[in-house]
Amino acid sequence: MSAAAPAPAGWHDCRDTFSKTVEALAEADPRIVTVVSDSVGSSKLVNFRKRWPERMVNVGIAEQTVVAVGAGLANGGKIPFISAAACFLTARAMEQIKADIAYTNVNVKLIGQSSGIAYGELGPTHHSIEDMAWLRLLNNLTLIVPSDPWETEQAIRAAAALDGPVFVRVSRMPVPDLPRSNPRFEIGKAETLRDGDDLAIIANGVMVHRALTAAEALAADGVAARVINMSTVNPLDEATILDAAKTGAVVTVEEHSVRGGLGGAVAEVLATHDPVPMRILGFPGFLPTGSADWLLEHFHLNAAGIADAARQLLARK
Repeated sequence: MSAAAPAPAGWHDCRDTFSKTVEALAEADPRIVTVVSDSVGSSKLVNFRKRWPERMVNVGIAEQTVVAVGAGLANGGKIPFISAAACFLTARAMEQIKADIAYTNVNVKLIGQSSGIAYGELGPTHHSIEDMAWLRLLNNLTLIVPSDPWETEQAIRAAAALDGPVFVRVSRMPVPDLPRSNPRFEIGKAETLRDGDDLAIIANGVMVHRALTAAEALAADGVAARVINMSTVNPLDEATILDAAKTGAVVTVEEHSVRGGLGGAVAEVLATHDPVPMRILGFPGFLPTGSADWLLEHFHLNAAGIADAARQLLARK
């Protein structure tokens, strides 16, 4: 275990983007309100509270209640953004998310803050590496895992514009701006960030820039790896996955359990329509306590580990 290394200059905490975007949306639409579970500071909504104290509901540490209150506000015509730690918002309030929001298809936006292993040193109780598996099974619930500040802003704006329940996973782990030649965000559409025909790497969230670095290392070996940012997990862009299968090998990378998340979703599509050799990179189960950076290194979820997995998979083509 080791302390987290300082973020490189120019990297970003996407919670800042979330809070600024929600403020911008609230200026234009009085229906937008926030609901928090004693999570004003960790959600970076202090300024929102100063500007619109009457438009924020703080229920205290009570995740089931925060979801139920959000559903009630939506039924009253508001557009609530519920912001809470992803580990507690999902694990403690799944019944309310299922029954009060997804089943009833109400217009609520759930923001899972500090998702994945961002709370590394606080241990498995604070890790949120099962949330994608739980949430992607719920009908009506759109699930988005943005990868950088630009995509976080697009996801929040798209969530506000969509008439229905949305869950956005926002990490506190710093990330760089991703290179985009033609930036365009659409719910349910994947983004190809790098072309290649030897294999495809499909990632989302904080793993996308690591996948791009791995592709650069593979290029030095003469391997052309396609890198796909699959930020929307539900609904899933099956057409892009099936096109990726034409490379003959697919690696998925996620800051999540290897069971039931992005890799599981991609595997379901491939097994049904076009099976190809595949590797699912993620966490094996409950994790030890350590910084987020240390955990990624320990479980080979860094660029070197992704590249090594890709090389091993290529031998199976």
